[in-house]
Order: sequence, then structure tokens, then C-alpha cells
Amino acid sequence: MRPGDPQAVRDLFEQIAPAYDRLNDALSLGLHRLWKRQAVAWLQPGPGQRLLDLCCGTGDLALVLAGKVRPGGLVLGLDAAAAPLELARRRAAAQPWLPVEWRQGDAQATGLAKGWADGAVMAYGLRNLPDPAAGLAELRRLLKTGGRAAVLDFNRPDPASPAGAVVAGFQRLYLRRLVVPLARRAGLEPHYAYLEESLRRFPTGPEQEELARTAGFAWGRHRLLAGGQMGLLQLVA
Repeated sequence: MRPGDPQAVRDLFEQIAPAYDRLNDALSLGLHRLWKRQAVAWLQPGPGQRLLDLCCGTGDLALVLAGKVRPGGLVLGLDAAAAPLELARRRAAAQPWLPVEWRQGDAQATGLAKGWADGAVMAYGLRNLPDPAAGLAELRRLLKTGGRAAVLDFNRPDPASPAGAVVAGFQRLYLRRLVVPLARRAGLEPHYAYLEESLRRFPTGPEQEELARTAGFAWGRHRLLAGGQMGLLQLVA
């Protein structure tokens, strides 16, 4: 599978949707929930806000945000794949008091009005876009001036530095010895083997900061999580 191919990425998430949440918990030892809480903490969501969850997947992060914008707020979860959205809708149906809506669409061309959102998150989506720079440009367009965004994903360490080389080596070990074997047991080995390949084309933290400046963000910082295995791009429009 070629990283960044929109149809291939969409097909991948259509296929892994039923096992996605279970594998995320197993592969991260549940820590992905902590990293997402850190993204929410940066966003500082409050009552009455309109928030976006781009590449929302099965909706866990959107539902957390929806609980924080009541009363009067709204969270819109957008994803390119239909199967994860169907799971998100089922989860939301069990909590009908939450102000959340779901839409299938392209995170690089959402069709939403400029300045639609007070804040936005994107968890494990930027790396899968055909053009991360275009994704950040659309994210900036959607935010009101002063609005915050949090972009959570794997970190691509710089192997040219001694510390980066150590982190990169551990990351390869983690992906090849833990992620792929567990995915193989679920019948999804090719889908998760793609992770390592997708990281090769993903911008490093400093590169993401530069792309954010080019996209028009007033401020941006890439913060390392999990010993450098993950990264949280914190942005202000």
C-alpha cells in the first residue's frame, strides 16, 4: 500500500474498523487514552463551543469533547471512511444527550465555512493525508482567529541525532515486534505493517512546526510524548 493514497487509506480503515479500538488499547497498553486527554487539555474546550474532530475514526475523542461543550455547543466528527463513522454513530446513540454530529468527508477539503470552528483535534490522521501541508492549511482555514488545535500522531524522530537514532530504533522494534505480530493474530498484518512505511514520509516535529507557520498559524509547538514515540502538535490560529 502506498502511504498517502486516499483510496487505499480509506479502504484500510474500512477494513480495520471492527478491531480498531481493541487493537489500539492492546498496542498502546491503553495509553492512547492518556495522550488524547493531553490533546483535549490543550484545546481547553468549554460550553457553547463548536469543535471539529478531523479524521475522527470511531469517535472516542469526539464524544469526550461533546461532553465538554454542553450546553449550547456542538462537535462535528469527520472521517473519509464509512465503517468507522457507523461505529461512531452507534456509540453516540448510547449517549443521546451529547451534542455530536458525524459526516463523511475529506479532511483536506471539508466544505465547511471559513472560521467554522472554535477549536479542532486530529488524532492519527495527519500522517495518512495525501498532503499534510494541505491538511494543516485546511485546519487553519476552519479555525477562528485565536482558536486552538491539537494534532496527535506518531513522532518521526530524526535519526541523524544520537537521541533520535535511539528513539527511531525503539520505534522500529515496537512496530515490528509488537504491532505487526498482534495485528497478524487479528488477520490485519498488512494494514499495520503500513504504519512504518507511513512514518517514512511523515514530517518531523520541527517540519510540522514550519508547515503550521506556512499555513498561517500564529503559534505552534510540537511536543514529544511517550519518550518521543508520539508527538502532539499544539497550534493557535
